[in-house]
Amino acid sequence: MSATSSTIVNLPDQKTATIPKKNYITAEDGLLSWLLTGDHKRIAMLYLISITFFFFIGGAFAGLIRLELLTPQADLVASDTYNKLFTMHGIIMVFLFLVPSVPATIGNFVIPIMIGAKDLAFPKVNLLSWYLYMVGGLFTLAALVLGGVDTGWTFTTPLSTHYLNTHVVTAGLGVFIIGFSSIFTGLNFIVTIHRMRAPGMTWFRMPLFVWSNYAASIMMVLGTPVLAITLVLVVLERTIHIGVFDPTLGGDPLLFQHLFWFYSHPAVYIMILPGMGVISEIISTFSRKRVFGYSAVAFSSVAIAIFGFFVWAHHMFIMGISNYSALVFSLLTMLVAVPSAIKIFNWSFTMQKGSVTFETPMIYAFGFLGLFTIGGMTGVFLGALGMDIHLTETYFIVAHFHFVMVGGMLMAFLAGVHFWWPKMTGRMYPESLSKLAAVTTFIGFNLTFLPQFILGYLGMPRRYHSYPAEFQVLNVLSTAGATVLGIGYMLPMIYLAWSLKYGAVAGNNPWQATGLEWQIQSPPLTENFIETPVIDYEAYDYEWLAHKTEQEVTTVG
Repeated sequence: MSATSSTIVNLPDQKTATIPKKNYITAEDGLLSWLLTGDHKRIAMLYLISITFFFFIGGAFAGLIRLELLTPQADLVASDTYNKLFTMHGIIMVFLFLVPSVPATIGNFVIPIMIGAKDLAFPKVNLLSWYLYMVGGLFTLAALVLGGVDTGWTFTTPLSTHYLNTHVVTAGLGVFIIGFSSIFTGLNFIVTIHRMRAPGMTWFRMPLFVWSNYAASIMMVLGTPVLAITLVLVVLERTIHIGVFDPTLGGDPLLFQHLFWFYSHPAVYIMILPGMGVISEIISTFSRKRVFGYSAVAFSSVAIAIFGFFVWAHHMFIMGISNYSALVFSLLTMLVAVPSAIKIFNWSFTMQKGSVTFETPMIYAFGFLGLFTIGGMTGVFLGALGMDIHLTETYFIVAHFHFVMVGGMLMAFLAGVHFWWPKMTGRMYPESLSKLAAVTTFIGFNLTFLPQFILGYLGMPRRYHSYPAEFQVLNVLSTAGATVLGIGYMLPMIYLAWSLKYGAVAGNNPWQATGLEWQIQSPPLTENFIETPVIDYEAYDYEWLAHKTEQEVTTVG
């Protein structure tokens, strides 16, 4: 469709309008127009490109780690280099990919449209968020170029405060700046959802994707400043020796653990909640049913946001906290699993007796359900005091974390990208190849990380680049799986880029979904809507969609 052609936009209960409008995705104004844009959709695409870039850098580090672990001997990299590899892999993947992946890309693109707004509340702040993200990412890469960081992604003291061969200050500054990007994005979402919903878009007519991002935004705004303060204290401890964490100067190293994990465990839910919102949209769409227990799923997102701030100390069961504290946090850790279980069961009931179809986003959603459930169930082992003492600092932790965050979050991210790609670009991707990528990713992931549960239970410690020979078979399986997984990640980048030019024209609503974003043209206009829509139907109301489609067919006839 031409950028300046007349566009017909159908909105619920509104007159059809035909006027010349410009499409947001047109690059006719040049690169500068993108770098100075206030359009939430363009900013989402800038984030998508940036996040993909950092993802493959972090993935390259993971590949080197798995190659080193292919043999028991340390025969690929030195021990210091190995420490820097897993540290930079963690920092890049957590702070530059997992935290911003869904909110900054998919959320930025569709949340304003989902609630009937023409943009986010603060467009310039939204653009500033992307620039802060890029500046923070460049500082992180600078730390890598200067020699790397070898403290682990958690910046654990005394490694981060004493040792001189690590560029903690540069990396810490990068993460500090990225934190402000998250805070601004969260504030923008909160204000937009509160103040800019279209007439009739009540709280309980909002899509569940909006609910999940709202809950995650609250956690961003409340939790990220604690991480920022912690990193500032680490830098001050390292540079001017103020004695906050160093016991020889009157500090307390356990204080660092409390401060860091007070943010970093809620950060798990900051990462996963938006992904859960993606799964709600996809399962409803490809089951042709309203999400079972809509209110329960919505409130479970809020419950996760609340409970997430009360479970941080389960990371510290072997670090010297009292037995009473450990028992309390063990109980809270078990309770936080309840809202997540509500979502899993409600999604399952949504599919029951639904008209389930198996398009690519749905296959990724099934992958999410399987991997996230395994990750959640293994988290119960780590919440139990006796098991946690045995499994802490082993590869069981690595496998559990990756099943939740990579298996869950990344499958949800890829599901969301495939689901909204036709809306973002106006083009479809090759369905057979995309299904192959989804299945390949699922198989590769399980082959990579299931052996690590066994390795951890048998006692193989994480963060070691040499190990006893009896662990080699399982490590070979894990490295082979990582190779398959890498192929699964590369395929979408190839065929999605191909689809931008050669993909079939998608149409406005290729999935026959009910969301407001699917009732406008693909890609959307710069201002999203010609007229402000009025909402008089419930979320996921497929009877309304069928009636609307029937009216359109009658009108055309």
